[in-house]
Amino acid sequence: MSSSMIEQIKEKISSADIEKLKQILLLRSLRARLFVIILIVGIVPSMLMVYSLVESYEDKAVQQRTTMVQSQLKIIASHLISKNYMVKYQSEVIDSELELLANLYDGRVMIITGNLKIVKDTYNISEGKTIISEEVIKCFQGESAYYYDAENGFIEMTTPIVETVASTDGSGSETSVVRGVMLTSISSGSIEDTKEVLNRNATILETLMMMVIIVIAFILSSALTRPINRVTEAINEVQEGYSDKSISVPDYVETVHIVDAFNELLARMRVLDNSRQEFVANVSHELKTPLASMKVLADSLLSQGNAPVELYQEFLKDIVSEIDRENQIITDLLALVKMDKRAQKLNIAAISINDLTELILKRLRPIARKNDIEVVFESIRPVVAEVDEVKMTLILSNLVENAIKYNKTHGWVKVLLDADYQYFKFEVSDSGIGIPEEDLGHIYERFYRAEKSHSREIGGTGLGLAITKNAVLLHRGSITVTSTFGEGSCFKIKIPLNYIAQN
Repeated sequence: MSSSMIEQIKEKISSADIEKLKQILLLRSLRARLFVIILIVGIVPSMLMVYSLVESYEDKAVQQRTTMVQSQLKIIASHLISKNYMVKYQSEVIDSELELLANLYDGRVMIITGNLKIVKDTYNISEGKTIISEEVIKCFQGESAYYYDAENGFIEMTTPIVETVASTDGSGSETSVVRGVMLTSISSGSIEDTKEVLNRNATILETLMMMVIIVIAFILSSALTRPINRVTEAINEVQEGYSDKSISVPDYVETVHIVDAFNELLARMRVLDNSRQEFVANVSHELKTPLASMKVLADSLLSQGNAPVELYQEFLKDIVSEIDRENQIITDLLALVKMDKRAQKLNIAAISINDLTELILKRLRPIARKNDIEVVFESIRPVVAEVDEVKMTLILSNLVENAIKYNKTHGWVKVLLDADYQYFKFEVSDSGIGIPEEDLGHIYERFYRAEKSHSREIGGTGLGLAITKNAVLLHRGSITVTSTFGEGSCFKIKIPLNYIAQN
């Protein structure tokens, strides 16, 4: 690739696109997500705690300040009654107390009479005026309250001036009468100053906590993802070919499950690799054998200068036989390769399995008669299923043909067809030579032959049962076998009546 082309590609891929890609990859990282989660879990509660502490301080400080001032105002209110201030509206002692209180809390005090007139104002600007306020009216009704204005920095409160008078009914009981109201405003500047200091300290504390939490989140996210990184490294080593050993990362239950699944896959890959090597060796052997036979026959003819025509014909007949055998091997191999491709499409159609079986048996009975083998077909009920007719023919033909080939003279082959609401069942049993127990687990392997000497005499490629099993699996069915050596075998296949499409 030329430098000019590289420059063009760089121009097309902008830095913004690269950054966006990095962000996407970062968000998909488990470590990054754990980091963010730990960060949020650590920082949010800390910030809420600091905020609640500052806010609770403000509420508590206002309440304490109000309670303290109210207690002093109640004392002054009792002095107002005792000095008869609400009648004369003047007293140097009371004026001094009010001024002292107003100066102490940087506030303002107003004395309001029952007709809502202001008779005393420490600011000396509202005396003689009438005030109409909801809080004042409620206070005359016995409801004292306070209001905190954080924005303007003051606390306003109402205090009733209560006089206790004797009852006029002669019972000797006393009644409380509200003679006036003290409307007091005090500065909350000191509270705001303290709150500001607290906020500054809280900001410093939050910053420190955030730094600590970031470090903790980084350490924890790294520690939590370390086992997964070890799994990845181990898998990469196997992938690169540096190792083929099973891996173990027992830190978490999840990593154990992942590792177990990978080890099972690795073991399966080893088996498949061994099977592939054995398959290649078997294919090479099976393909070389007919070629070697043809070469021997051809060399024999060439070495005899004046060989009779009959000998030529005999040798050529043997050569043709070996060519046919080679062709059959190649044909079966191609069929097996096609079936190994799971994505291949089947030509599914609803067909009568009874009619298909009758057709196959009609074609194979002449072969059976040569060895005086009786072929019996028993159909329990009519069966119509969704199958690939070509591959189903292959399945049924291979099973019946094997039962005939590996049988005894004057033997029998029984074919049974049955179905339920979900599957149809095809059973082929015979009175043949049977399969040794140690060979039952290998009969579906390619080129595997039980009783090899007898198999060589009969012929075949050793691929028939492998092809049959693959065709059954393509229909999402199953195949099983039971056999007693020397007495016979029974193959059973079970295939869904309705084809199940593979994803």
